[in-house]
Amino acid sequence: MKPLHADICRYEVPFTAPVTVRGVLLATREGLLLRLKCDGATAYGEVAPLHGLHTESLDEAIQALTAFIPELSRFDLNNADDRRRLIGEAALPPSVATGIEMALVNLEAVATGSLPSFPDAFPPASNIPVNALLAGEPQAVLDRAAQRYAEGFRAFKLKVRKGQLDDAVACIRAFHEAFGDKAELRLDANQSLDFDEAVEFGKALPPDCITYIEEPMTDAALIPDFHAATGLPSALDESLWQRPALLDEIGPAPLGALVIKPNCIGGITKSLDLAAKARRMGLQAVFSSAFESSVSLGLYALLAAVSSPTPAASGLDTASFLASDLTEMPFAAPDGLADPAAAWRDSQRVKPEMIETIASWTL
Repeated sequence: MKPLHADICRYEVPFTAPVTVRGVLLATREGLLLRLKCDGATAYGEVAPLHGLHTESLDEAIQALTAFIPELSRFDLNNADDRRRLIGEAALPPSVATGIEMALVNLEAVATGSLPSFPDAFPPASNIPVNALLAGEPQAVLDRAAQRYAEGFRAFKLKVRKGQLDDAVACIRAFHEAFGDKAELRLDANQSLDFDEAVEFGKALPPDCITYIEEPMTDAALIPDFHAATGLPSALDESLWQRPALLDEIGPAPLGALVIKPNCIGGITKSLDLAAKARRMGLQAVFSSAFESSVSLGLYALLAAVSSPTPAASGLDTASFLASDLTEMPFAAPDGLADPAAAWRDSQRVKPEMIETIASWTL
């Protein structure tokens, strides 16, 4: 289904509390929606570079999106091959490529009244587990973990920060004492530690208390050495788009998972390709967001649901850090589980008062 009309809409949503991203303190989440229309069907895709994570700014994303939208008139069928060709030919920032592909995927599904479908995908799982995100002071971390566990969550991710490793070890020990093997704990160091710090930290942890640690070091090429020294598996996140060749160089032995952020990887198709590669390597494919709205989370939940017969717990708890959301029914994971089909349908029910149209095209 070829889009006939396009709008760029801007939004700004406050966080429930300031969020730190690679040392940058953010009070609000800003981004764009690409709204496409065709023969009564309306669909959305989200373009949301995150300050501190993406190299492109929001203004640069607007410029790239504005320059690309006229290319949509070249679309013939809006199928997977058409999308791969058109987006692949353009030199787009990753957040922009993802938002465009998301809008096109959603438009095809809305127009046909079906869920989005993807080549070589598994039948969608009826639900997917979601890991609860933990951050902040030790007591706040433990209080949130207890609350989320009571709600039904059984997978958790704790942010580990340089200069606060003693607090992190104390949190992990307390978590392990409270939940034992009843809950899965993942760590994320965001490439913040040097090799010696990472090894010292890893050796201070109780045995078998974590599933993996995301990006433990500033130099991800040292992950095999870190694994040899500590026995702890790592996960690649930022390295997947910063140094794509590194995955093959490291190999699966020291890894536990690939953490896939579509708006950093650069698209829906690229993310599913990476999930398929993770499966071939015997690794978990963990779909994750960069504090995007429920417009993105609904599709990401569906990607997780079709990427494996037994989807890994996804990093989609970020919606709980937004004070409000763009959709009538924000993404939720009651009992720690999300219904991907319902989440996708809800992702396209955007509240008009939450967005401001800043540019429009007839294609």
